[in-house]
Amino acid sequence: MQISCFLRFSKSLAVSIVAAILATHYQPANAQRLAVTNLKCAYQAQPLGVQTQKPTLSWQLTSEQRNTTQTAYRILVADSEKSLAKNVGTIWDSQKVTSGASIQVPYAGPTLQATKPYYWKVMTWDNHGHASTWSQPARWQMGLLSAADWQGAKWIAYEELPAERVNVLPVDGKKDDYLGNNVLPLLRKDFTVPRKLQRATAYVCGLGQFELHLNGQKVGNHFLDPAWTKFDKQAQYVTFDVTEQLRKGTNTVGVLLGNGFYYVPPVKNRFRKLKSSFGYPKLLCRVVLDYRDGTSESVVSDASWKTTAGPVTFSSIYGGEDYNASLEQPGWDAPRFNDTAWKPVVLTSGPTELNAQMSEPLKVHETFASQTITPAQPGKWVYDFGQNASGIIELQVQGRAGDTVRITPAELLAPDGTVNQKNSGRPYYFTYVLRGSGVETWRPRFSYYGFRYAQLEGGVPQGQANPTNRPVVLNLTSLHTRNAAPFVGDFACSNDLFNRTNTLIDWSIKSNLASVFTDCPHREKLGWLEETHLMGASIRYRYDIATLCRKTIADMQASQLPNGLVPEIAPEYVKFEWGGDMFRDSPEWGSASIILPWYVYQWYGDQQVLESSYPMMQRYVAYLGTKAQGHILSQGLGDWYDLGPKPPGTSQQTPMGVTGTATYYYDLTILSEVARLLGKPQEAAAYEQLAAEVRTAFNQKFFNPSTKQYATGSQAANAMAVYMGLVEPAHKAAVVENIVQDIRSRNNALTAGDIGYRYLLRVLEDAGRSDVVFAMNNRTDVPGYGYQLTQGATALTESWAALPTVSNNHLMLGHLQEWFYGALAGIRPAKEAVAFNKIDVRPEPVGDVASAKASHTSPYGLIASEWKKTATSFELTTTIPANTTATIYLPATAASTILEGKQPLARYPELKLLSIENGKARIQTGSGTYHFTVTQQLE
Repeated sequence: MQISCFLRFSKSLAVSIVAAILATHYQPANAQRLAVTNLKCAYQAQPLGVQTQKPTLSWQLTSEQRNTTQTAYRILVADSEKSLAKNVGTIWDSQKVTSGASIQVPYAGPTLQATKPYYWKVMTWDNHGHASTWSQPARWQMGLLSAADWQGAKWIAYEELPAERVNVLPVDGKKDDYLGNNVLPLLRKDFTVPRKLQRATAYVCGLGQFELHLNGQKVGNHFLDPAWTKFDKQAQYVTFDVTEQLRKGTNTVGVLLGNGFYYVPPVKNRFRKLKSSFGYPKLLCRVVLDYRDGTSESVVSDASWKTTAGPVTFSSIYGGEDYNASLEQPGWDAPRFNDTAWKPVVLTSGPTELNAQMSEPLKVHETFASQTITPAQPGKWVYDFGQNASGIIELQVQGRAGDTVRITPAELLAPDGTVNQKNSGRPYYFTYVLRGSGVETWRPRFSYYGFRYAQLEGGVPQGQANPTNRPVVLNLTSLHTRNAAPFVGDFACSNDLFNRTNTLIDWSIKSNLASVFTDCPHREKLGWLEETHLMGASIRYRYDIATLCRKTIADMQASQLPNGLVPEIAPEYVKFEWGGDMFRDSPEWGSASIILPWYVYQWYGDQQVLESSYPMMQRYVAYLGTKAQGHILSQGLGDWYDLGPKPPGTSQQTPMGVTGTATYYYDLTILSEVARLLGKPQEAAAYEQLAAEVRTAFNQKFFNPSTKQYATGSQAANAMAVYMGLVEPAHKAAVVENIVQDIRSRNNALTAGDIGYRYLLRVLEDAGRSDVVFAMNNRTDVPGYGYQLTQGATALTESWAALPTVSNNHLMLGHLQEWFYGALAGIRPAKEAVAFNKIDVRPEPVGDVASAKASHTSPYGLIASEWKKTATSFELTTTIPANTTATIYLPATAASTILEGKQPLARYPELKLLSIENGKARIQTGSGTYHFTVTQQLE
């Protein structure tokens, strides 16, 4: 994509005479120079279910002039579109506020009302003396702010799980004392809409997962609502605008329920990684009907609803899904259906804390047709979709009533050509029982898997011999499901291996963006926490995960133990006891409770998340203090899955205590910064003092002053000591050189694992040694990204060596993507930047890479970098968004000629040459698009 394609300018609204009077300093002739776009409330463009009295408002500026910053803004919030169109803020008029703030601006008007919509717009002024026109109007709608706002809605269900079988935190390895399947119900309610609607909104929590229908049609395009949470403490409801699906007269609301993580059924011969049993599926629902005459009423879940067993006969997040089409009841979710055979619902109880689902929902994204269909064994056909991805299948089949087909997904094949689930969780499959009426199309609703292949049994692909008249499968496709976090970044370069590596990593990210950051999309689907901060930057360059990060932080708060421990998994659904507490208490994992909120603040400017997380942070650091021996923390997993002589697992190259204590120190330095930012100087000083003590203890135990090595001198040990700031300044260069020499001594091979590799890359990049990063990763002959590609991987694997004995779609080792965007293409936040308000564009043209380009849409707008080099020149085109500043780094010496456009830098007052040293020219600038050319003076 060309950089010019990234720029978008919105058309200004026509401004009324009233607006001209109200908007001081309004200059129509300059309106096209400054525009306000991309309005967001609580990170979203038109959010439903906002559940805070102070939602944050953000917008972006576009301007035809360079070096544009905002000097003032004015926000109008109204209770109707008509009032807003007249430029009347019936709810709140901020008046003109002298401020450069354009992100995370808190609403400061009167108390907001539950379920009500609010309409808003913004105008701004800039440093050139221009005023924008009013932005396009935007809207947010409030959620349910208290239990009373549910208007008497009750939890309803088909049946209730006996109390003795409730198990909210099972222990792995315990034998089942019960085997059986639960009913997956349909629930319905008829209601009347007596007059014209202004608006209709549904607030729904169906546990474990639900699908909402109105008048015979599914509502929306979500998959696996609601998001997974610590269900014994909290659950999330989903908000839908259903105005268009209702009509005057009789209407019907229907709901299907699945198990999800709320209940994992103990059925024999189906995979069951863990045994969580919070309860049987249940529903809480309120549909708000707002009429044009100003009145309102609600339809709520209560004892008047009816229920029956549905056609989904088995649902397990770990075992798959079965569907019997012969049990369908056509019209069950529409008016005039005879439900006399249905039974009354059971009133039950559910989580007392209900929060709006503000993270993006899961949806179906890419679709993959089969590339080949191969007979494996008699009666078995294997479809190859070409891509290992999280998802479900869609089946088109024709046959006799009662015929059954089974689809078994897998990411690998066995030697005999059948699918292999040995290391991804088995048995997992989908079954479909035909109703026998023409072409039938089906896709699972309540479960998914990670797979490239699908094995068909009980049916025959269309066009193949079918002597026993089995069902004919007309089509079988793979549907990729993931969190709908928007794309905000793109990367490409001239190095084909790096492009393929970028795609490899991206598929592991996409496959593990669910309602938590999962480790893998098959055998576990659990929210292991180390990846949220170690892989966080790589993911954020490519996807807007602000809301998902906030949801993850809430999961950690809910999962934190009374003693302060934040377990390695959140939401915590299982207590793994193999190896003692090593899979529950590892500082590199639990420290996400401190590091992730800090990164969310740095990346998105979200100070609210620091305020809400601060008590959790304090309690976790206090817990670590109780575990430390002489300030050293030795528990946990260490540099998980590093490369050593043994099969991967716990740290091999780096002794226990190094990574845990280094992370502890990093926690304390962050907490000190957070305390200072929140106006708590005494607490900041105390954390700073404790950090100094940890630093001293760490160096005394692990640093060898004669060799300038930490512990064993592993890549992870030395890199983490440097990155966390544990190394004395006098020794830093020597420690970095030891890192380089270790890599060179291994013929440029890596050894660091899940914890250490990100820091290894960052330290090399910060030291100006991206040439070493290039050498480590521009190869296919040793374990690493290129090696995985040569082994046929289409998504990042769990092990560096793409072992078939572990997961082959895993999130945790994709740290190189951060280097692609931040170093190779050169887009990175400057030191002490918040939400990219200060940008470094510092490309690293290393190795044989002749060109690279990347873009990232930050909270302030588009940042882009595209460069190419020849033997005698270097060209860079970069875009910097309005309301930010940047420092541009160009490869140059004092003898170089530097042009912007076709003119010397001195011709542009907005460009300031700061220095030329160490082979780099530093140029300070503001917003705009720039094209630099550097030519070298040939000797």
